Amino acid sequence: MPENTSNTIESNAPAGESPFKRGARVIEKALKTLPNSPGVYRMIDAAGQILYVGKAKNLKKRVSSYVKIAGQSSRILRMVSLTRSMEFVSTHTEVEALLLEANLIKNLKPRYNIILRDDKSFPYILITGDHDWPQITKHRGARSGKGEYYGPFASAGAVNETLATFQRLFPLRSCSDSEFQNRTRPCLQYQIKRCSAPCVGLISKEDYLTVVDEARAFLSGKSHQLQENLAARMQEASNVLDFERAAVLRDRLKAMAHIQSKQSINLPGVEEVDVIAAHQEGGQTCVQVFFIRSGQNFGNRAHYPSHTKDDDPADVLSAFIGQFYDGRPAPKRIWTSHPLEDAVLIAEALSIAADHTVRIETPKQGPKKQLVDHAILNAKGALARRMAENASQRKHLEGVAAAFGLGEPPSRIEVYDNSHISGSHSVGAMVVAGPEGFEKKAYRKFNIKNEKLAPGDDYGMMREVLTRRFSRLQKEDPDKAGPTVSGSREQWPDLILIDGGQGQLSVAQSVFDELGVNDVTLVGIAKGPDRNAGRERFFMTGKAAFTLPDKDPTLYFLQRLRDEVHHYAITTHRAKRSRAIGRSPLDEIPGVGGKRKKALLNRFGSAKGVEQAALDDLQAVDGISKATALTIYNFFHEES
Repeated sequence: MPENTSNTIESNAPAGESPFKRGARVIEKALKTLPNSPGVYRMIDAAGQILYVGKAKNLKKRVSSYVKIAGQSSRILRMVSLTRSMEFVSTHTEVEALLLEANLIKNLKPRYNIILRDDKSFPYILITGDHDWPQITKHRGARSGKGEYYGPFASAGAVNETLATFQRLFPLRSCSDSEFQNRTRPCLQYQIKRCSAPCVGLISKEDYLTVVDEARAFLSGKSHQLQENLAARMQEASNVLDFERAAVLRDRLKAMAHIQSKQSINLPGVEEVDVIAAHQEGGQTCVQVFFIRSGQNFGNRAHYPSHTKDDDPADVLSAFIGQFYDGRPAPKRIWTSHPLEDAVLIAEALSIAADHTVRIETPKQGPKKQLVDHAILNAKGALARRMAENASQRKHLEGVAAAFGLGEPPSRIEVYDNSHISGSHSVGAMVVAGPEGFEKKAYRKFNIKNEKLAPGDDYGMMREVLTRRFSRLQKEDPDKAGPTVSGSREQWPDLILIDGGQGQLSVAQSVFDELGVNDVTLVGIAKGPDRNAGRERFFMTGKAAFTLPDKDPTLYFLQRLRDEVHHYAITTHRAKRSRAIGRSPLDEIPGVGGKRKKALLNRFGSAKGVEQAALDDLQAVDGISKATALTIYNFFHEES
């Protein structure tokens, strides 16, 4: 792994020196101490922000290429011009350098690197292996539990749809272990024929494990053998006039055929492969990833890496693959739409990380090429839709700028709202929108902490939310020069929308006056008479309230923003209220954990029963000592 780290910092620049020469001189100084060995380098600007992370087989040779102005792209020229210091990490091999580069890019998100912005984990189907009656369920996250994992699937929706049909074919339990142990009668899943009710003994353990083995075989790509076996058993049951059993097997065969008929891609003999195709247009790239497992299509997902217009599709794919498989195992085969210059090196790095041989290929003909072409077609269609949406979004932002007198379309809009019921479980909510639509990773919720607020004090809640939000923002980025939300700090908004009228706007304005924030536009949006959508009134400091014309696209866009924050606030409030409803006073008693709580509830029926119990009765409960009983009693009888 990495051997050493060294820093190079720029000395004073001569007067009149060009920006490129200034950056090149930083690089030239670093070259004096660089080794002719593999490693990773970082280029850093004057503010300490990482501009670029790169890997090299020979650090000295690779870094020296940046000092020559001839033949460099405009992107490289800009990057070198901004460079004010460099950092280096030496590694034993180029493969180690590649793995470290992918990890650093994913975490640091440098401005001039190709960056995979959507790095969410993918869901799997899990058949558990730590229970006598295995459970089938959806799983996302670290695969640390015992059992067999099948996937990945492109989305939670793809898993849910597959499981819904799959459980008609293999009626395995999906309930948790605790629910399984405490059931006394079959649940709804049994009634709709999606579970065989092992919890109440309606299927023998031997028969249940047979179904489990069949499910494993199907998910492992042995569906043809399984179909033949089920057909033979159906015929056998029919021959002995066991028509009820034959009908069950017939229904399972139908469910299996239904699953297979939904596979738009079917490649028998292909154990596991990811098909990765890129389509580039208008300076943007869409990368489509199809997951093929056991000859079945487990879905696909589109990604839109961030990169400069100078990067070609092959470069985007190389960077994408390194980051995409950082933290997740690569399949045995990867088929790409474009040949990768460093395919062998990337495959070697992925093989080390996945602990099995990985091959990266670009098919030239036959069914493999047809599948790649299919992925390219999907990438092309997805990118066309995204570009159309972005163009529409740009028009909306231009309309917002015109409506509120902004100098240019806002790049970041923040919208605020509160939600509560008579002041209880109060929350504030913030949603964010920009040129690419809603930025859900930037959404924030605020639990109202001020206990002195009167119940239902919307003005006080809004004051707290805005004060907390912008006090923190001033500390993190006082000069408003921080990176966008994908970086380590958050971005200042250009426009703030407050769900409310003149009163809410006045509160927001007073907060900004106190904090000294004077270059962010504030707008209040209030529902019209009788709370009718389409008759909203807008409030701005120093201006009379105004409305926008009916059927104005900008008005509809602003309504969507307001509705989004309203929905987010209500959803957050309901979640908080649900958690509070599920809470018991027993949870707050020191020394009373899950087992003791269960014993108390089994004995007294409810928390109210525990509260009314005498000290002697508490001591009589299994697992409750005299000291614990006294603690419980005193908790409910502090005043006496």
